[in-house]
Amino acid sequence: MANNNLVFPGPMTGSGLECMRRVPVPPSRPFLETFHANLKETFFPDDPFRQFKHETGFRRLILGLHYFIPVLDWAPSYSFNFFKSDFIAGITIASLAIPQGISYAKLANLPPILGLYSSFVPPLIYAMLGSSRDLAVGTVAVPSLLIASMVGKEVSASQHPALYLHLAFTVTFFAGVFQATLGLLRLGFIVDFLSHATIVGFMGGAATVVCLQQLKGMLGLQHFTTATDLVSVMESIFTQTHQWRWESVVLGCSFLFFLLLTRFLSKRRPKFFWVSAAAPLISVILGSVLVYLTHAENHGVQVIGYLKKGLNPPSATTLIFSPPYMMLALKTGIITGIIVLAEGIAVGRSFAMFKNYHIDGNKEMIAFGMMNIVGSLTSCYLTTGPFSRSAVNYNAGCKTAISNVVMAAAVMITLLFLTPLFHYTPLVVLSAIIIGAMLGLIDYEAAIHLWHVDKIDFCVCVGAYFGVVLGSVEIGLVIAVAISIFRVLLFVARPRTTMLGNIPNSMIYRRIDQYPMAQRVPGVVILHIDAPIYFANASYLRERISRWIDEEEDKLKSMGKTSLQYVILDLGVVSSIDTSGISMLDEVKKSVDRRGLQLVLANPGSEVMKKLDKSEVLEAIGQEWIFLTVEDAVAACNFMLHTCKPGAGTDDAVVGDDLA
Repeated sequence: MANNNLVFPGPMTGSGLECMRRVPVPPSRPFLETFHANLKETFFPDDPFRQFKHETGFRRLILGLHYFIPVLDWAPSYSFNFFKSDFIAGITIASLAIPQGISYAKLANLPPILGLYSSFVPPLIYAMLGSSRDLAVGTVAVPSLLIASMVGKEVSASQHPALYLHLAFTVTFFAGVFQATLGLLRLGFIVDFLSHATIVGFMGGAATVVCLQQLKGMLGLQHFTTATDLVSVMESIFTQTHQWRWESVVLGCSFLFFLLLTRFLSKRRPKFFWVSAAAPLISVILGSVLVYLTHAENHGVQVIGYLKKGLNPPSATTLIFSPPYMMLALKTGIITGIIVLAEGIAVGRSFAMFKNYHIDGNKEMIAFGMMNIVGSLTSCYLTTGPFSRSAVNYNAGCKTAISNVVMAAAVMITLLFLTPLFHYTPLVVLSAIIIGAMLGLIDYEAAIHLWHVDKIDFCVCVGAYFGVVLGSVEIGLVIAVAISIFRVLLFVARPRTTMLGNIPNSMIYRRIDQYPMAQRVPGVVILHIDAPIYFANASYLRERISRWIDEEEDKLKSMGKTSLQYVILDLGVVSSIDTSGISMLDEVKKSVDRRGLQLVLANPGSEVMKKLDKSEVLEAIGQEWIFLTVEDAVAACNFMLHTCKPGAGTDDAVVGDDLA
């Protein structure tokens, strides 16, 4: 439908101001072409294929290998100076990885040696496939707790240790497959449903639960509840007061104080970061020597005991792919896989920002997935890039992922020659190490910040925290994700609509509630729709627009001012619209017609114009009442108000042609 030339005579010119800025209907594109463009924008926003353009077949193969195996990119330029930095960083994180690995394996109710196995193979895989230079790979507390909680509900680690171990390997395998699949299919946006507020609350709650669980070791208790909620743990602790061991309490509190003191010193003096990094290993050494010299294991202090020497044995044949436990492993693998992905990618991006380089989230998913798949086949359980270890790696001056290789080499030497030295390591020291690490995850400052900035995000955070602490890890995660998704749906179903006014002495129109100086235009109401229009919000927008008109008419009548004649809808941010949205605009048009008003559209996007045209709603509204900007729409309405009979309707647009 052709657009008429509207001429608005005004005082600025003798002959008038001609408005030639029209809103055209975009040319039609074939469906497959449009579908391809939308698909590319959704799954390939970074356009990873641009590097393959204008390249031959062999060159494309080389570039493809470089894309999926990042080590091929930086290895040719690797220098001895880089290696010196990576070697120091690798040895430093190894001193943290060894005691933490043993501690987290115990947290997952797995043999302690698995913590060392998991710090050997996965870091080697990540060094080849990962795109982060600073991420230090290893086991972490929250997934360890999730495995213990979810698998432990169905299979007892003490009564069926072999089955429990095999399920842990199977969980790791499914988590790896899920992670790699997300990366290959470029579905990483699924992880974005774990918002920052969700992660803060969930991690804080999980850290609290982990600390409560470690009271078993700190108090020297033999029997403890398998439940993770606060009530059950407190009940288990205070019904066994007669079994508390003062030796364990003194030893545990002493080492916990030592660990917290070293962390405090490292924060006050960042150049002494290595003090807190070495503190867990120092604690293990001192605790082992103390137990050995005093024979404390004979006085109620529990020790690790025998650790088998040697490298990771294969575990491919132990994976369980048959009922009744396969679905349990699959469910646990997906949940833990998402958690470690969210943590690992967030940590990697944080340190990449500090060093001003970019990491590809989808490639990171593939790297995490592959290292967990290979790990599950070599007696490892779930790994990711923990913040504490990565922070030590960063502060130690690492240059590339070779620091992970150095760490793996140090763990390999430990597995081959040094495991007997951990025989006398007291479990209470491991509990102190875990508590010391977990206290750093309870980020109360972030929760306070959320309260000041966004109350809804604070509710998400608190819901996740108390869901984990009072219910279970799974309940907390479900509550947090449910609240986050509900918030997204609420934003979609109830988009914000606001009234615009003119900033004095300008042609700018802004929200009246934000800019008190903004003035209403007599006889015109300007409404801004702040979201795409879909079936989920079409009814709400129709009712809300009608309410805006009612309120404006009532206000004008009460003030005795000019009656309302025009309703301008600013569609500048309406990026897309469906058939329900088109029907809503058609109904709004009919509703304002019955009121004797004129509907005017300002700045509709290309998709809106195409669908208005194809549905013939454009013809009903009249393309002469669709303008490029709000200013143009207001100018046209003012012209009609001052030169034509009020409420004349769309036929008055012909005046513009006559004047032309």
